[in-house]
Amino acid sequence: MKTLPYILLLILSFNSLHAQHVTAKSDEFTVDLSDPKNLKDSSVPLINWLAPLNETIFLREAKLFVRLEITSPTPLKTISLTVREKSAAAVRGSQIITPKDGERYKMSFEKNIAMPEGVNVLELVVENADGVQSKSFRIVHVGETALADAAKLNRHDYAVLFITDKYDNWGGLVNPIFDGRALASQLEKIYGFKVDVLENPSQDQIFRKLREYSEKKYEPLDQVMIFFAGHGYFDETFKEGYVVMKESLKDDPGKTSYLSYNRLRNVVNSIPSEHTLLMMDVCFGGTFDDNIANSRGDDAYKEISQSEYIIRKLAVKTRKYLTSGGKQYVSDGVAGKHSPFAKRVLDALGSFGGTDGILTLTELWPYVEKLNPEPKLGKFGDDAPGSEFVFVVK
Repeated sequence: MKTLPYILLLILSFNSLHAQHVTAKSDEFTVDLSDPKNLKDSSVPLINWLAPLNETIFLREAKLFVRLEITSPTPLKTISLTVREKSAAAVRGSQIITPKDGERYKMSFEKNIAMPEGVNVLELVVENADGVQSKSFRIVHVGETALADAAKLNRHDYAVLFITDKYDNWGGLVNPIFDGRALASQLEKIYGFKVDVLENPSQDQIFRKLREYSEKKYEPLDQVMIFFAGHGYFDETFKEGYVVMKESLKDDPGKTSYLSYNRLRNVVNSIPSEHTLLMMDVCFGGTFDDNIANSRGDDAYKEISQSEYIIRKLAVKTRKYLTSGGKQYVSDGVAGKHSPFAKRVLDALGSFGGTDGILTLTELWPYVEKLNPEPKLGKFGDDAPGSEFVFVVK
């Protein structure tokens, strides 16, 4: 008999909490079961991290800027911030914030928090008037020792290449598969990427593979590169670019047999890796960017360790694209000699990243920018200021 109120509480709380869509990986909720007043349906305070966005942060300087927005249908009671050592329970600092009268249902605040050297856990606990708590955290690596430790995190680079030179209804091409195989070889042998290559895939096969990458589990420093080579198409009526599929029809007014850049952009942006690069060697590839589709037709290496440089470059979320052209046709090249775009990308990868063994996307760009037509480099989706994609010699 004693278990019935407990079970009822969990059912009531779950139904209410489920409606709040608490989905962030670092978010948890708790209810104080020792207080009889909590044996009722309640709501969950929602925590929105505006800065930092990543769950794992790497700092050279011992100060972290935090910006938060907290909302709750039930009046807020307290917000507590605690910094503790990750490997121990020792508390390194804490602060309790009591919302003012005008902040009982929605509160925003910014703080600079001093972080001791080492690996810290910054924990945020928000409690409402019913005793229901939301918890969220960030892992913060500070200082040279912590940065060195962070470099030992399990980090992987992935690439999936969709390369097409044979079409059911379009003319064939001479270089996409030749280019893709060469690119896969360099990514694997020089930079240690785990590479999937799909040759002449159907649209269904492409989306099955993209779904597979969307369902992978990624570490904070993992990267994903997606590459398309083949025909591209731009519809002047719809003002939209497309990747031509192996089975794409010539007579297809609705373009349902094509892969639209709008859909591709949304699918790639949803892949849960922190760092994603989409590279396309297709005609009209630049129309992946809405600004181009609707138009009329210093990263110097400083004397720091390689591991710290990588961590610095991958400190924020990356969503970049690099295409072989803008709103025009691009050359497939001469058979057996690579397309002009692929040749320059392979040259960049073949540089082994220079003396530091790291090739950034910013450093790759000069290899291709003088091609005619001009390639396009930009950002999409959830890209954050200062983001980067890197190729690290293994």
